[in-house]
Amino acid sequence: METVLQSRTRTVTIGAGRPFCVIGERINPTGRKAFQAQLQAGDISQLDDDVAEQVAGGADMLDVNVGDPLADEIALMRAAVTRVQELTDLPLVIDSSVIEALEAGLAAYEGKALVNSVTGEDGRLEAILPIVARHGAAVIGLANDDEIPMEPRRRLEVARKIVSAAGDHGIPPEDVVIDPLAMPVGAEPRAVTLFLETARLIREELGVNTTCGASNTSFGLPGRHVLNAGFLAIAASHGLTSAIMDARSEVVVDGARAADFLLGHDEWGARWIASHRAKQAAAQA
Repeated sequence: METVLQSRTRTVTIGAGRPFCVIGERINPTGRKAFQAQLQAGDISQLDDDVAEQVAGGADMLDVNVGDPLADEIALMRAAVTRVQELTDLPLVIDSSVIEALEAGLAAYEGKALVNSVTGEDGRLEAILPIVARHGAAVIGLANDDEIPMEPRRRLEVARKIVSAAGDHGIPPEDVVIDPLAMPVGAEPRAVTLFLETARLIREELGVNTTCGASNTSFGLPGRHVLNAGFLAIAASHGLTSAIMDARSEVVVDGARAADFLLGHDEWGARWIASHRAKQAAAQA
């Protein structure tokens, strides 16, 4: 099952056997006080640097989140999506918890976007899925409802509900990307093993693609980039097909690309070798 996303000129396909889809997470004001202040002033100039750094790092898609409680998120989302499309041809993820902001972002987008996200709560499903269907987008479904279940089978059932509800709105299973819920391993020692089991169940029983916020896993711990790289390689071997992650970090992106090679998703290591040669050439220059 393959999820196809598009910009005006580029297509990215997420699927088992395909190269891992790196979704850059940087366009997000969480934990960035300076960026928050800029957004509150209606200033989106920071996007120029954020986009350039993530494209250079090897992102396949970019997540766009401009949510700040003191800012006009609807107007900012419209402006941000327009600006990012001027800066890159990478397909976009429209990321907001505000329904009107999702609408604004999708209306400004030229292509087939991925919407981040919907949960299994009935109210959220009925509010968000019609918008996704109307704009011909795909959607990320978080495997939680009014609570965050810990048991993989419970997460699977929430995921099944989301896929079914999407189908009721005319959204095919291939356009539903499930997040098995990556949680901080520093707070819950079983977080990664529960995630891996959930990802395996989703792959085997639903067959849909999966994603996660990869940086959540290492929250509060030292050596975060190394931990995230290790997590992504292990998760890819259990069926994870994409992640919202730090595309500026060479070690994290290389971890995902190494997994592609070792799992047979990068035929003859062509992408891995080309990347290595490009780095050598840049260093020599």
